[in-house]
Amino acid sequence: MSCVIFGAGKIARGFVGHLLYLSKIDFTFVEKVDSLVDLINERGQYTVNILGDASKNTLVTGANALKFSQEDEIYDAISKADCIFNAVGGKNLGEIVPFLTKGIEKRAKVNPKPLNIVTCENWKLPADILRKGISESISPEYIEFFENNVGITEAVIMRSAIESTPDMLAKDPLVVNAQDFWEFPYDASRLKVPMPEGMICQKPIYEFTGFLERKFYTYNAANGTTSFVGALLGYKYIADAAHDERILELLDGVYRETATALSKKHNFPFDEQWAFTRTSLNKLQDRNIVDYIERNARDPMRKLGKDDRLVGSARLCLEYGVKPNSLAVAIACAMHYFEESDEFAVKLAEIRENEGYDAILTKVCDVKPESELGILVKEKIELIKKWGWIK
Repeated sequence: MSCVIFGAGKIARGFVGHLLYLSKIDFTFVEKVDSLVDLINERGQYTVNILGDASKNTLVTGANALKFSQEDEIYDAISKADCIFNAVGGKNLGEIVPFLTKGIEKRAKVNPKPLNIVTCENWKLPADILRKGISESISPEYIEFFENNVGITEAVIMRSAIESTPDMLAKDPLVVNAQDFWEFPYDASRLKVPMPEGMICQKPIYEFTGFLERKFYTYNAANGTTSFVGALLGYKYIADAAHDERILELLDGVYRETATALSKKHNFPFDEQWAFTRTSLNKLQDRNIVDYIERNARDPMRKLGKDDRLVGSARLCLEYGVKPNSLAVAIACAMHYFEESDEFAVKLAEIRENEGYDAILTKVCDVKPESELGILVKEKIELIKKWGWIK
């Protein structure tokens, strides 16, 4: 039994790799950062620390990785794998399509067994992105094999993996600090064969519609709200910000707005979705998870994108007749985020100072300034000025 994991970052090492190791399933990382591959191969092991319960800490041994330049080895690994996972970040999905395509072509020739590819991304429709990319690039002679034998499905990653301290990294530069969360929910309806036998923490879901979107527009919208508002209010840590009464009041509004829209879209009870929001808030307030505002607010221009956590949630609300007042406040705060070490925060500030709010709405959020959402956000900018959150 062997698997391939595209990506070797914190989620790849601290959740997917961790679960496979505990399940006694061999795996190989495929990673584009050569220095990270060298480090994994040199050390051959890494530590996963479970926040709040050191008894569950694990030393993952036998770790190995391939570089993107090792194309033949990657194709060979795909041709032999029992399952492929990817945790590369949604914006990087296109980079792995050529490897998957060539690997599937080789598999069709030398080992024509069914295969599952499981996306482990906080991203909208990641499985569809991969399937479309492979369908458009695979050789015609292998398209039938691909369509009939390769399942591409989505998992929802609920475990957080956070930055390690310098002291921890000095002992183990590959260490991952991970949340004490152990479910691995995935869309079982898209599988071509069962998941790897013996893999722990599996949670197959056959009525998966809306589950990933539900997680994204609940957890990520709340995280974005806490991060960007927390930054304006001077907080360093997520958990501290999530205990501030001002942020809690705003979060309550965000949760109600997204819960109402999601319930309407996917036709499940509001009370069920509201209970789901409580799991999100508990995670944000968990002081065992020592997570930084800066890490979560990083790259604000992407996180202000039209389909991302804040603007995407607000657009969803408007589509289903919900006025996103609280989300508009969060968007207004995000538009004012600044961190000098973050090139995208610096760029956002340049647009704001040189071109104004309408330019951010147009260029970053893809929202027309004169639209309902554009007008609402600008109203909330004036409101947070009145509150003294910005000048």
